[in-house]
Amino acid sequence: MQIKKKPLRKCMACNEQKEKNELLRIVKSKEGVIEVDLTGKKNGRGAYICKNEECLNKVIKSKRLEKIFEKEISQELYENIRGVIIDK
Repeated sequence: MQIKKKPLRKCMACNEQKEKNELLRIVKSKEGVIEVDLTGKKNGRGAYICKNEECLNKVIKSKRLEKIFEKEISQELYENIRGVIIDK
């Protein structure tokens, strides 16, 4: 029997590789809508972040999400992400 490997993803703030289910996924759909993907299965370009405020603050300060998705990120989206991180 073969052991199934868990997918690894890299946090865009601290660059640490972690298992996909340990990170929060932010996705940009083909329509250009950027949202938090709690299922990890939505279609579109995904970016991952650790579930802590330290990494979120780094991403906000460096405008990392805006560079990745090539689109301005609203303060509302950052607050949504913060809410999900705090509620975890």
